[in-house]
Amino acid sequence: MVNVDALNTLAQRLSPGAMITDPDLLQSYRQDWSFDPAAGTPIAVVRASTTADVQETLRFANSNNVPVIPRGAGTSVVGGSTAVDGAITLSLERMKSIRVDVSSRTAIVEPGAITNDVKAVAAREGLYYPPDPSSYEICSIGGNAATNAGGPCCIKYGVTSDYILGMTVVLPDGSVAELGGNRKKDTPGLALTKLFVGSEGTLGVITELTLRLIPQPPTPHTLVAFFPLMADAVAAARDITSSIRPSELEILDNAAIKVAEEFLNMELDTDAGALLIGRSDAGNGAETEMKLMSTLCEKHRATATYATDDPHEGELFIRPRYAVYEAFERKGVVIGDDVAVPIDRLPELTDGIADIAKRYSTTIVSYTHAADELTHPVLNYPIGDVAAAESASAARQEIYQLVSTLGGFAATEYGVGQDKRDRLSNSLDPVVSKLNRTIKNAVDPNNILNPRVLIPSSGSTDGI
Repeated sequence: MVNVDALNTLAQRLSPGAMITDPDLLQSYRQDWSFDPAAGTPIAVVRASTTADVQETLRFANSNNVPVIPRGAGTSVVGGSTAVDGAITLSLERMKSIRVDVSSRTAIVEPGAITNDVKAVAAREGLYYPPDPSSYEICSIGGNAATNAGGPCCIKYGVTSDYILGMTVVLPDGSVAELGGNRKKDTPGLALTKLFVGSEGTLGVITELTLRLIPQPPTPHTLVAFFPLMADAVAAARDITSSIRPSELEILDNAAIKVAEEFLNMELDTDAGALLIGRSDAGNGAETEMKLMSTLCEKHRATATYATDDPHEGELFIRPRYAVYEAFERKGVVIGDDVAVPIDRLPELTDGIADIAKRYSTTIVSYTHAADELTHPVLNYPIGDVAAAESASAARQEIYQLVSTLGGFAATEYGVGQDKRDRLSNSLDPVVSKLNRTIKNAVDPNNILNPRVLIPSSGSTDGI
C-alpha cells in the first residue's frame, strides 16, 4: 500500500486540486454503470487536466506498482472503469476541449469531451461525426475510443475506429506516443493507432484524439413498421439490407414496445411481436429507399407501416428506441448490455430473454441493430433492492449462456471490461489469447493499467 507521504508528493506534481483522497468523495468513483456491488475503493482519484498530469500519475504508479484505472464519464456497463482496492482511478473528466479544423475536416478533442458535444461542435461547421452509441449524450469520446463504440449509424457509417486518424497516448512508464496524424494515410510503420482503439485502457491512456469528420448528410426520412412476430421483422430486415444501406435499421421486441408505450403514450401496438425502425439519409434517393423498405415490410406481413420525410415527425418515430432507457431510469437501476447472434437466430434470442425475465421476475427488454446482428438486452430493477440486483445478475449470465448456444458472442460494442473478461478468455482461440497477453506484457510489463479488464492476466493477482 502506498503511504500518504508518497501520495502527497504526487499531488504536488499535478495540477492544483487534481488529487482526491477524501473518503466520501472517493465513493462517487467506485462504480461505473455496471453497478458492481463488489467494486473496490481507490486510494486516490487523479482528475487530470493535462497530458503532463497523466504522465506524472503513470510514472508514479509504475514505479510503485500501483494499478491505475482510467475513467472517462463512467458509463461503462461492463465494469470497464470499476474501481479496484488499492488502485488510483485516473479520471479524464476535466480534459474536454474540442477544436474543429474545417479545412482538413478534422476535430482535435480531449478524451473527457462528451460525444454529443463533439457532434454539436462539428455540426455548427456543417460537418458530421457519425458514431452514436446509445449513451452519446453523456458518454465521453475517450471511452468511445477505448471500446471502439458504434451505435445505430454504424450500419452505414462505421464505428469509432473508422474516424480516428491520430492520437496522443501516454504509456504505462509515462512516456508519450504521438500516433497517426490528421490524414488517413499518416500511418507509417505498424498500425499502432488501431492497436490502442478498443484496448479499454489496458495499454495506455489517450489524452488527445484527431477525428475525421464528414459532410453533414441530408435530413433522414424515417419508417416504422409493426410485425406480428419477431421472425417477420427479421425477414424484412434481411431483405432490406440485401437491397440498400439504410442509415439506421433497428428492431424492438414486444417488451420494449410495451415499456415505450407506457412511457410515451403514443398508441403503439403493444400486441406486436416487433417494431422495425428504418432511416435513409440518401438525399434525393431517400424517397425511393423508403418505398422499398415499405414494400419489403408489407411483403413480410407488417400489420402497419408509416413513413415520413418530416424531420420533426421522424424524431417522434424513433422515440420508442430511446424511451426505454428514459422509462427505466425513472424506475431504478438500468443495466444495458450487448450481445450478438446471427440475425436468423434473433427470434430464439428474444423468446429466450423473455423466458429468462419471467423466471427471474425481472424486467428485460431488447432492441437490435439489425444489419450488425447486435442486440442490446436492457435490465431494470429498483434502487437498493439487493435481491433484485442478484436476480438481474443471474439473468445476465443466463442470457450469455443462451447467446453461446445460439452461436453468438457476449461481448461486442460495449467492450469486455471486468464483467466479460473470463468469458472472452474462454472463447478466444488460444493463439489469439496468447498474442493479446504478449502485447500487454510488452507495453505494460508491470500490469498496472486496468489489470482486471479485457486481457487475462498471466498470473493470479491481476497486478493487485
